[in-house]
Parts: sequence; C-alpha cells; structure tokens
Amino acid sequence: MTIKTFLILALAGFTLFFIITLATAFRKNRELLQTLVLLATGFVTNFFDTLGIGSFAPTTAIFKFTRLVRDELIPGTLNIGHTLPTITQAFIFITIVKIEPVTLLLMIAASVLGTWLGAGVVSKWPRRNIQIGMGIALLVAAALTLKKIYDNDPADIGALELRGIKLLLGIAGNFVLGAFMSLGIGLYTPCMILITLLGMNPKAAFPIMMGSCAFLMPVGSARFIREGKFDLRSVFGLALGGIPAVLIAAFIVKSLELKYMLWLVVIVVLITAIMMLYSAMTERKNSVSSPTVREG
Repeated sequence: MTIKTFLILALAGFTLFFIITLATAFRKNRELLQTLVLLATGFVTNFFDTLGIGSFAPTTAIFKFTRLVRDELIPGTLNIGHTLPTITQAFIFITIVKIEPVTLLLMIAASVLGTWLGAGVVSKWPRRNIQIGMGIALLVAAALTLKKIYDNDPADIGALELRGIKLLLGIAGNFVLGAFMSLGIGLYTPCMILITLLGMNPKAAFPIMMGSCAFLMPVGSARFIREGKFDLRSVFGLALGGIPAVLIAAFIVKSLELKYMLWLVVIVVLITAIMMLYSAMTERKNSVSSPTVREG
C-alpha cells in the first residue's frame, strides 16, 4: 500500500466519522435539521417558481411527507411564507416584461378581490374540510401541470393586451384563481393557461401572475395571520430560503428544460393529494368511532 493510498483511505474514514457525528448532532438537535429542511424547501420551490412551475403544490407535498406543518396550517403557511419571494419576482418581471398596463392592473385587482373573499372562508374551516379542499386542489394542480407539459405553443406569439369580452373573461378568471389561492392552488400554471386561451403572449403571463400573487398574498395572508392559522418557523424558512433563489433563477439561470421536473411535480402532487384525502377519511372515521359521553 502506497502512502497516497493510505492517506486516501484514512481521509475516507475521517469523512465517514464526521458524517456520523454530524448526523448524531442532527438527531439531538431536531429543530436545527427541520430549519435546514425549511430553508432548502424555500430555496428549491421558489427557484422553480420563478421559472414558471409554481411553488404551492411542491411545498405542500414536502410539508405532507415531512410532517413539518399540520394539515390545517398548510394553506396559511403557503400564502404567508411565499409572499416575500413572490413580491421579489413581481418587481423583476413587471419591470422587464412588456404588457399593456390597464390589462395588468385590472387582472391583478381581480385576483386580490378573489383571494380576500376566499381566505376569509378558508381560514375558518376545520381541519377535515381543509384536507378535502387541498386534496381536490392538488388533483386540479396535477391536471393543469400535465396540460402544461403537453402544451408546445410558441412562446413569442400572441397579444400583449386584452380588450372587450376577452378582458372581462380575463378579469373573471383571475378572480376565481385568486380565490383558489386560499386552498393552496398556485396561481401560476392556471393563469398561464388562462392567458394562452385568451390569445395573449404566454410571456405576458409572468407579470400578470407574479404581480397578482404579489398583491393578493399579503391580503390573503393578513386573514390567516389574524386567525393564527400558520406555522411561524416554516414561514421564515420559506421566505429566507426563497428570496436568493428568485434572484438566481431570474438573473443567472433565466430558463431551463423543465419537462422532466414537471413530470416529477405531477407524480409527487398526485401522491400528496391521495395522502391528504386519506387523512380526511381517517379523520372522519376517528370522529365517528369516538365514544360519546352521556350525562347522567
């Protein structure tokens, strides 16, 4: 055995010792490990969010698999935690993407009104209702993501404004999408589809969807904050991990081949939807089977 081989083997042994020691420290300090997971979740989900995938469905999947956030707190945590990264996106894309200002203003206003009304309802829902609502919402998100995978329309074709009946349809559509945000359905993919169906340039969806979320998420978040329906540590993890990810995606990466990532999102979201609906079913069985106490 040469000296170099001995050093390499010894280094491998020390590396293994370090990893085991670090893992032991993580087990003893569960909060530190959870914090790192939350920061990584904020970074990864907002990185791909900036590229147009959306962050709500992947974040919900991570929360469900890791059990870091209780089911009834997920909608509020999503809305509050992703607000600052989304505002960062809006500043960037409203500035650099050309779009007719009146169309942008009216569609943003419609989404804000939709989420204000929607969050007022969802923030008061019991745990089982939220599980059912989010399970259905995730199934819808998976279907919309599948459509996006197979949508091969050119990215530079279409108008940069809406007029007449198309403008009214756009306003109504974004109002509904704003309300769905309260259930944890991200606005990005359905907004992209709405914009394309109305004949607009798909690139115009970026300032609309990011501007909409940047205005509506603080409004919707205020309702969840007043009701106390959120996980504070997760909120900070998503925000602190998300903001640098947005800047990297917008100014350095700019675009990626996202087809395979979208397929992964669909699979994970479908599994999460099934888990959420199963949890709701279990919740109902437990409530039915719980013995009732009779007063003497």
